[in-house]
Amino acid sequence: MVVVMKPQASETEIENVIKRAASMGAQTQPICGESHTVIALLGDLTQVQRATFDAMSGVQKTVRIQDPYKLASRATHPERTVIDVNGIRFGGEQVVVMAGPCSVESRDQIIQTAIAVKEAGASVLRGGAFKPRTSPYSFQGLGEKGLKYLAEAREVTGLPVISEVMTVEAIDLVAEYVDILQIGARNMQNYALLQAVGKTRRPVMLKRGLSGEIQELLMCAEYILSNGNMQVMLCERGIRTYETATRNTFDLNAIPVLKRASHLPVVADPAHGTGDWELVPPMSLAAVAAGADALILEVHPDPESALSDGDQSLKPERFADLMCSLRKVAEAVDRSIATPTGSVDTAETSDKEVPNTVEKETGVALA
Repeated sequence: MVVVMKPQASETEIENVIKRAASMGAQTQPICGESHTVIALLGDLTQVQRATFDAMSGVQKTVRIQDPYKLASRATHPERTVIDVNGIRFGGEQVVVMAGPCSVESRDQIIQTAIAVKEAGASVLRGGAFKPRTSPYSFQGLGEKGLKYLAEAREVTGLPVISEVMTVEAIDLVAEYVDILQIGARNMQNYALLQAVGKTRRPVMLKRGLSGEIQELLMCAEYILSNGNMQVMLCERGIRTYETATRNTFDLNAIPVLKRASHLPVVADPAHGTGDWELVPPMSLAAVAAGADALILEVHPDPESALSDGDQSLKPERFADLMCSLRKVAEAVDRSIATPTGSVDTAETSDKEVPNTVEKETGVALA
């Protein structure tokens, strides 16, 4: 159930509704929109009567929400949520492009890639410091050292940073260095982790699980929202089906379905969705045409030598070509591609060769 306040409702009137709901045993979650405030009532609502709130000063109407995902539902929040990350707005008229390597392999690699993707037009830098891998013997990431390199790349380029957090214990560490917390597909239903990031005030990008249904994704987002963090993005990254021609099946349908069902920004990840760099450009263009609010893409200066996901990584020059095409498609659907802010400070970069630096940092010899 939600209580929709009148546009001119005062803070006192809003507080009175919250107190009345609490007296009936309901939990409350205020949602402040551009025109009015909505108060979501959660928990045991057996003692809650709609007429009680309809008669209160400042209340426009009381609505019972049928969707199990109360806070993520567009019925609760008709206006789309816009998340501001250092001036980059997710969910607005512009499409945000996040780009960078799957894994941070060295200082030079991440800084050089950050400069390249910003010059091509990306607004956010991605990079994994902690990597959940199918094999325990695969490269697992540089950990805190990788986070420090990401933070340094942000200083050089001005790009906000997104990186994955895998455990409750690592949240504070990762949040110290990055601007957006990523919950990976394997952790979509890690409820303890979802609740913990919900208690932060850091934006969260939640990836759809390998076999997760759309409603399950929305219910997982609800765990974050119900713990007070309303800055959640939903990411379609492909699901596991019987098809073997691609790494996963990129569910393009999910983008308009999620946009219809929820007010939260929707991100598309065609790299993991296909597993093939040649398929990333057409699926990126299709995702923007379908209504995606953002893309997250993998870019690596030497994909053949990448320690993870090289097959689905674009070279910087191919990424630059894709950005040109994305601008045309965005314009065709009455949107535009968000432009990065700030300038690049190349004084902090070095002239080391990327492959040699990778071997030095990780101990992994490149073939």
